[in-house]
Amino acid sequence: MSIAVTGTSGHLGSLIVEALAAKVSPDTIVALARNVPRAETRLPAGTAIRPADYDIPDSLNSALNDVATLVLVSGSEVGNRVRQHRSVIDAAVRAGVTRVVYTSLLNADTATANPLAGEHLATEDYLRASGLQFTILRNGWYTENFLGSAQQAVATGEFSGSAGSGRVASASRADYALAAATVAAEPGHEGSIYSLGGDVSWNYDGLAVMISEISGRHVTYRDLSPKEHSDALVALGGLDEATAAFIVAVDGAIKAGELDTDSNDLAVLIGRATTPPAQTLADLLSADE
Repeated sequence: MSIAVTGTSGHLGSLIVEALAAKVSPDTIVALARNVPRAETRLPAGTAIRPADYDIPDSLNSALNDVATLVLVSGSEVGNRVRQHRSVIDAAVRAGVTRVVYTSLLNADTATANPLAGEHLATEDYLRASGLQFTILRNGWYTENFLGSAQQAVATGEFSGSAGSGRVASASRADYALAAATVAAEPGHEGSIYSLGGDVSWNYDGLAVMISEISGRHVTYRDLSPKEHSDALVALGGLDEATAAFIVAVDGAIKAGELDTDSNDLAVLIGRATTPPAQTLADLLSADE
């Protein structure tokens, strides 16, 4: 029986496969991907890849054959994810999968400002009701999500937002991937819900300091009202109003403390300190040069 990982043509799913390959025999890993050619460019040579599309139930049925543990990486299509995740969970039940490891959202059960929380909580509830064994990984924000702000700051000396002094306990994608691989490869995590975030939280003023130290350029953070932030994203960033509204809502969630945690679950699962955000951003900015 195998361990399958969904979403392996994307960043997190491919990193989970890489981390799993260091923990279990590679021939027990099955990578599920909507875009198989893209997955082939991201995954280690020789990885078994099966086509699987959240929107095509028949593809899920065949993809989950002989799978014992399924790592369900949440879909990327906001607004469609509950339906898509339910299709995967239903297929897992039909295929006889034993356990599902789901990548949820930090504070999904209490968040009221985060626009992503509702879909994750609905998926958690559906997974509990499925009868499958489960492990829920409530992932915090990726440090990589702030690369755009860092690039803007290096170029102009400033970045803006509407998060006030709200704090983010971010960690690298690789950290979250290693946690998922650990849980998938080991027994004893059934029924557990883990709150995952970085060891140290920071606010946007602290992010400005990090970027200054990395780049050698003095950087400041300009805090805006939500409307000012939205207007700036549309007028200066060239974004459509819906995308701008989503970004502003995420900053609202940060301001409300919904992307912060004092849990050390992530460090415990990966067996080391989480990757400092300054290190992740320095690597990304260096690669961008």
